[in-house]
Amino acid sequence: MPTFLERQFALAAHGTTLRTELLAGLTTFLTMAYILFVNPEILSTTGMPKSAVFVATCLAAAIGSFIMGWWANLPIALAPGMGLNAYFAFVVVGTLGFTWQQALGAVFISGVLFILVSLFRVREWVINAIPKSLKYAISAGIGLFLAIIGLKNAGIVVAHPATLVTLGDLHQTPALLACLGFVLILALEARRVKGAILIGILAITFLSVGLGLTPFQGVVAAPPSLTPTFLAMDIAGALHVGLVSVVMTFFLVELFDASGTLIGVAHRAGLLDAEGKLPRMGRALLADSSAIVVGATLGTSSTTAYIESAAGTAVGGRTGLTAVVVAVLFLLALFFSPLAAMVPAYATAPALLYVAILMSRGLAEVDWHDLTEAAPAAVTAITMPFTFSIAHGIAFGFITYAALKILSGRIKELPIAVAVIAALFLVKFALW
Repeated sequence: MPTFLERQFALAAHGTTLRTELLAGLTTFLTMAYILFVNPEILSTTGMPKSAVFVATCLAAAIGSFIMGWWANLPIALAPGMGLNAYFAFVVVGTLGFTWQQALGAVFISGVLFILVSLFRVREWVINAIPKSLKYAISAGIGLFLAIIGLKNAGIVVAHPATLVTLGDLHQTPALLACLGFVLILALEARRVKGAILIGILAITFLSVGLGLTPFQGVVAAPPSLTPTFLAMDIAGALHVGLVSVVMTFFLVELFDASGTLIGVAHRAGLLDAEGKLPRMGRALLADSSAIVVGATLGTSSTTAYIESAAGTAVGGRTGLTAVVVAVLFLLALFFSPLAAMVPAYATAPALLYVAILMSRGLAEVDWHDLTEAAPAAVTAITMPFTFSIAHGIAFGFITYAALKILSGRIKELPIAVAVIAALFLVKFALW
């Protein structure tokens, strides 16, 4: 077996061992396992059966991670993405009024588009053309969007007729438990405890059970049925003209999120070549775009590369074996569905807030001395939570960037891809 693994993953050539790769896979899994509880909680708000979404989440993460590890030989794990699941549930279904089946259809179509642009290298061209400031801003804006969702789910922020939002009732037990969970996650992360987010979610869940707020349903059981969500996507319905912008939003967010993660994790792991490019980038792009299609087929929102993979590379993971180990662990997680069913929204809210902090720090990388870079970044990040729409944040950010570069006499600094995307968003606002 070690000889077979050596041939498949070239462990020696990457300066790693079987033991190191196994440890790296376990570490990555523990840091991202929170998605098993958060994703079903978020998507269930659309009417999707939580148990089926749990199974879809496990399978999508396992299949996506396996493809990335086995075929692209990269230590990068995949799972349904944070931010994308919130956009799916709270905007596409909750605000725009489309069914979750149509939303799955939109995810499927965006995945097919991903495969096409990856095959024809269009995706690499777009990635290289998008300014870093907008990439950082999109990530930060999604983080802020997650933050307001987490605060709302915890009851810490509530609606107000005069001020739009205000402080909730902190005497309520769910709000207090959410605050406790948030502090616990931060403390564990500060102490570099692996799986801090997962520990925080489980701790608040067990406290909730102990206080009688949540009924105990068990821990281990046979996997639930996937039937309610399997092949449930409404592709014909997703071709509705009103979902064009939704498909484009999924497409753009997936583009920046997954691509940025691939480069970021590879950079931290020392896997980039002398020119700063990722070896086997073509395979990596096809792996994550294929995972989106698989995820939609199973019944979950967009699957993407996880920045938490950096935790595995930090302990020595250098090959795809790390991702394959993550895939195996997600399959084993299928037997813990009763535990996932008990997790209340206020137990996952602290995880959303912590992920928001991690995503928001990208704004520090923006050149704040250049107004033509800083202003579009700020507009992008601010607009997302205040309009409760990732799509609007991206749109206003691109339009602002293009307008400032043109009006300030620096049109030569405006990438063609940004100009085209900005023009498309202007047409969208004009027609819809």
